[in-house]
Amino acid sequence: MNLHRLDLVSLSLFNLVVRTGSISKGAELALLAVGAASKRISDLEAAVGVELLERHSRGVTLTPAGQALHRHVLRILADVDQLSADLSDHAAGIVGLVRLWANTSAVTQFLPADLAGFIAAHPGIRIELHEQDSTDVVLALLDGRAELGIFAERTPAHGLQTLLYRRDRLALVVPQGHPLAMQERIAFADATEHEFVSLTPGTSLARRLADESRALGRSLRLRIHVRSFDAMCQMVAAGLGIAVLPERAIEPHLKSMGLVRIALTDAWVERDLLIGMRDRQALPRPARLLLEHLVAPSAAG
Repeated sequence: MNLHRLDLVSLSLFNLVVRTGSISKGAELALLAVGAASKRISDLEAAVGVELLERHSRGVTLTPAGQALHRHVLRILADVDQLSADLSDHAAGIVGLVRLWANTSAVTQFLPADLAGFIAAHPGIRIELHEQDSTDVVLALLDGRAELGIFAERTPAHGLQTLLYRRDRLALVVPQGHPLAMQERIAFADATEHEFVSLTPGTSLARRLADESRALGRSLRLRIHVRSFDAMCQMVAAGLGIAVLPERAIEPHLKSMGLVRIALTDAWVERDLLIGMRDRQALPRPARLLLEHLVAPSAAG
């Protein structure tokens, strides 16, 4: 058996023959003469030292050895396709990929402008952005699914290195006509008698509200959980509750949805968003460049 004699043309032809059940149809798809295709199949069988196809009047079927080879051929051809895609990226000037995971606060408030600036400066680097809860962002960093991740402070991040990315501020949002709507500033404790709309329980924002409610010796009156800031604002506008959200996430919806933003006086409404990684020194160069851009003073301005 001499597997070094295998070539991609013959393997691709073999796959086409299997798919069509016919050497002649496979040859047609491969743009080969039937005689040349038949010779390649015979040479392939000689190289592996066993018959791969059972030939009959209606075409061909795989032998057990042919089935085994075909499974490997599919993987080989898939790897070649991926190699081709990767090399095409490099030929087009795409010289790197950064996998960035970030929580909703970062994606909604800061990343669009920051990433646009980075891509303008580094058009050869592609960014694969995933929006996830802070806890999931940390897990993705720890198990290698992401090079960089942005998550809220208070999220357990043992084993990660972190830097400050941005600071944001939480505010209360209520619908026009709500009993609190005339207030300019309010303590969170004075709002807890009302029903709330919240993100799902696993998110950093939902956990923070639950922690602060417990610290007050109260249980937050939650009417509904949703999965995005936009959905929270829509629920508030519909009169289903009030909500605590980052100020910049509320801003676009104030006029269009008839919402009122009220400043919260509690110290904990000032939050840090952190950018984390497993080992800053071991980051690939594209990820290091993105990290430097995201923590630069110009990005935070």
